[in-house]
Amino acid sequence: MISAPLPVFLTLALVVVISIELEKRFAAARTLGSVLVAIVLAGVLSNSGVLPLRSETYDVLGGLGVNLGIALVLLGVDVRSVLQAGPRMLAAFGLGAVGTTIGAVGGGFLASSAIGPETWKLAGQYAGTYIGGGVNMVSVGRALETDPDIFSAAVAADNVTTAVWMVACIAAPVVLAPLWPRVSPGPDGEGGKGMRPEAAPAPDSRVNQFASSRGPLSLKEFALLSLLAAGAVWVSGVLAARTTGIPQVLWLTTIALIAAQVPAVKSLSAGPVLGNYLLHLFLASLGAQSVVSEILRVGPAVFYFTVLVVLVHGLLLFGGGRVLRLDLPTLAVASQANVGGPASAMALATARGYADRLLPGVAVGLVGYAVGNYIGFGVAHLMRILIGT
Repeated sequence: MISAPLPVFLTLALVVVISIELEKRFAAARTLGSVLVAIVLAGVLSNSGVLPLRSETYDVLGGLGVNLGIALVLLGVDVRSVLQAGPRMLAAFGLGAVGTTIGAVGGGFLASSAIGPETWKLAGQYAGTYIGGGVNMVSVGRALETDPDIFSAAVAADNVTTAVWMVACIAAPVVLAPLWPRVSPGPDGEGGKGMRPEAAPAPDSRVNQFASSRGPLSLKEFALLSLLAAGAVWVSGVLAARTTGIPQVLWLTTIALIAAQVPAVKSLSAGPVLGNYLLHLFLASLGAQSVVSEILRVGPAVFYFTVLVVLVHGLLLFGGGRVLRLDLPTLAVASQANVGGPASAMALATARGYADRLLPGVAVGLVGYAVGNYIGFGVAHLMRILIGT
């Protein structure tokens, strides 16, 4: 077994490289996403005895590493990008967010007896991740100090559910089409039929900001991003220590979002790429800590909770979308922006040839990153009051 911290880190780094390469080369891996592939590979290594269940490396990645990753990702969020999303995509995204919130609260009530005192924390994590993305799940869970076994089970359940929901959203525009009213294209083309896959242009580099920056990473840009991210983490820690009831991650989210609106910071395009890499490493370390025996010990109720949240999200999104006469491609992309984040929204739009929905989908996905932590904490503390833990 590999046990020393540096070899453990090198193994996780290799897992991330392999997962990114697999995503690039194979359609199945692209559907799952490099994050899920990395988690699965790391989980295989830990369950086969190659990686340890506990390591100092995991502690570092789950502390400073993930905080820096969160800051770097949020430094690339332009709040005004919501204006690019258009009313249809925003309406669909809003429906999905409401569905997620209802599912998290309702699921919390149903699962509280089986999961126990950690239920309110899990409700907040699921609200955060299925409105924003994995970064929000990690942020809320770490700040609320969710039990490690519950956390690992939740991550495993989330990975499976997210992958299945991606397949469902890819199929939805075809399967549900006979049940859908005809939607006329709006002035911006949002309501029209998506382009065929072969006609879709390659994604703009500005859109795929989690995989590549607008230009080569210079020494100056790396230094500035390091300064900004480390500074945001430090200041947020100081503020959290001096305030009561406001966790560090909310301060970090607020500070990073404010900084991201400064023109000089907007020119630093590599932040999301670097942050995405750190989050890949952290989530791979969670996969390494997801030993099957531990997940089975606490996992069934957690898995049912996860499925319920996503099902309620989907029912309200597609049901409400039909009533509002929103087109199926917009609803499918918006759902992926909720459940999987902007990268998943981009992947679905590209895979189905919805070129006109690619930018709006990524835009609302970034908004989800921005608001997911706030809603997640709100749901968690609401559930804490309602179920009395």
